[in-house]
Amino acid sequence: MEDRWLSVNEIADHLCIKRDTVYKWISERQMPGHKIGRLWKFNKKEVDEWVKSGAAGEKDNEDPNPTKDRSK
Repeated sequence: MEDRWLSVNEIADHLCIKRDTVYKWISERQMPGHKIGRLWKFNKKEVDEWVKSGAAGEKDNEDPNPTKDRSK
C-alpha cells in the first residue's frame, strides 16, 4: 500500500536530501507536510507534485552574494 504517510527521514531519503533540508523547506518554501503532535508526516504524492512544480528549487537560482555595480 503506497498511500502511507512518510516520516522526515523517509521523505529525505526519497528526495536524496538531508533531513535538515526538509525542515528548512517546510519553514522557508512551504513544503507540503502535516504536523501530527510533534512529528511531521508527508504524503509522497503531494511532495512529488510540489517538487515537480518547481517550488523546491525556486530560491536556488538566487545569488546569495550579488555583485555590486562598480561602474558608477
